[in-house]
Amino acid sequence: MASEHRSHRQPPEESRFKWVLIAFILIAGYFLITEHRAHVIEYLPLALLFGCVFLHIFMHGGHGGHGGHAHHHKPRPDEESKGGKQ
Repeated sequence: MASEHRSHRQPPEESRFKWVLIAFILIAGYFLITEHRAHVIEYLPLALLFGCVFLHIFMHGGHGGHGGHAHHHKPRPDEESKGGKQ
């Protein structure tokens, strides 16, 4: 059984590849941000406006209806005999 024990460490090649990939992404991100800052800042207010609209639509699920929430309440059997809510 002891021979089946495997180490959770990654081989050096895999680990090195991940670090190189992370470094490449960070460097590419830095140059994209610095070189295209004027384009991004120009459209930032519009992006924020559309972001708010999309979040409102998708996060609220379309609301379903705008009636009060009282129509969802069903009286319990003991409330029916007393004439509803008290």
